[in-house]
Amino acid sequence: MSITRALISGGRVRLAGLAAKCRFWRNESGGAAVDFALVMLPFLVVLMSIIESAIVLFAGQVLQTAATNSSRQILTGQAQNSGMSAAQFKNSICANLTVMFQCSSGLSVDIRSFSNFSTVSLPSPTNSNGTLTNNYSYSPGNPGDVVVVRLIYQWPIYAAGLVPGLVNSANSTRTLVATAAFRNEPY
Repeated sequence: MSITRALISGGRVRLAGLAAKCRFWRNESGGAAVDFALVMLPFLVVLMSIIESAIVLFAGQVLQTAATNSSRQILTGQAQNSGMSAAQFKNSICANLTVMFQCSSGLSVDIRSFSNFSTVSLPSPTNSNGTLTNNYSYSPGNPGDVVVVRLIYQWPIYAAGLVPGLVNSANSTRTLVATAAFRNEPY
């Protein structure tokens, strides 16, 4: 009888062990954690890409607004009549770009005047390596001249590996160019 009891007892142990294994494999209480771990990295990559793209678009819009607003000083002749220098004009722009930009060191201003719109020819702000060319001029023109004002800024891209399409310049930056073209008023 002791042998039978031992077999029954051993079988129960084996059956109990098999039942525990089955319960373990059927248990789904940690399934959500595993699913989240698998989805978290791609989700964070997409989220970071969206945030970085939105910031770049917003910075471009802020720069374009600054170009439009500062161009009015040249359009109306205020800059020419007051003898405003290139540095003074840049400082007036920087007064409006205080939050998002490192204006004094990163902003380049290019102002060129032409006789008419068909003669407008602008050099690229960057060379083939993606660095700034720094061949900018300050020529606000005379009454009736066509003037093109360009503000150039290299915006740093922090998620360059995640969003390679945003980088278009050297050192993981995107060159933002805001342009305003107009004919000076007869001041």
